[in-house]
Amino acid sequence: MRDGLIYIHGKGGGADEAERYGPLFPECDVVGMDYRAGAPWEAREEFRRFFDSFRTGRERVFLVANSIGAFFAMRALNDKPIEKAYFISPVADMEKLIADMMAWAGVSERELAERGEIKTAFGETLSWEYLSWVREHPVVWRVPTRILYGARDNLQSAETIRAFAGRVGAELTVMEDGEHWFHTAEQLAFLDRWITAGRGFS
Repeated sequence: MRDGLIYIHGKGGGADEAERYGPLFPECDVVGMDYRAGAPWEAREEFRRFFDSFRTGRERVFLVANSIGAFFAMRALNDKPIEKAYFISPVADMEKLIADMMAWAGVSERELAERGEIKTAFGETLSWEYLSWVREHPVVWRVPTRILYGARDNLQSAETIRAFAGRVGAELTVMEDGEHWFHTAEQLAFLDRWITAGRGFS
């Protein structure tokens, strides 16, 4: 049996991004997940069903997940038999990220609770239901994991990522010229080297 790899994209991404990882995991059948979930409680059923179907007939399953895709994966797949996970710019503390976006938008917690949802000028919709759910369901993640973080990430601080990596026992790599979205030629080359160098981590 061959191994398999599931790629989970971030917001605005797509399953076709999985093509990048075929040459990096030549012993794996690589598939990108084209998910519909927009909230973690929606992701749970969808992600688990996809994982169970893909795992059938495969020796081991690896995971590469990007940004909010990593957040959804942690909510849905913690108890699944994942050999190793590679997280690129994972949303590590959603409650803090929502609080930061509320501050950017000048929205108080009381106002959000009263209105339920508030659209922001920077394109995000703040949701009291989402914030409440995140608070009631803290992340638990026990899969051996490596994290790649860009020092110029404008969504999450280095302190947030380091705290998360320490809590879940993940190996953290920081690219000084990296951003939240790894997309330049230099950033993607760094990502490729990071994947290749980390294939033997335990």
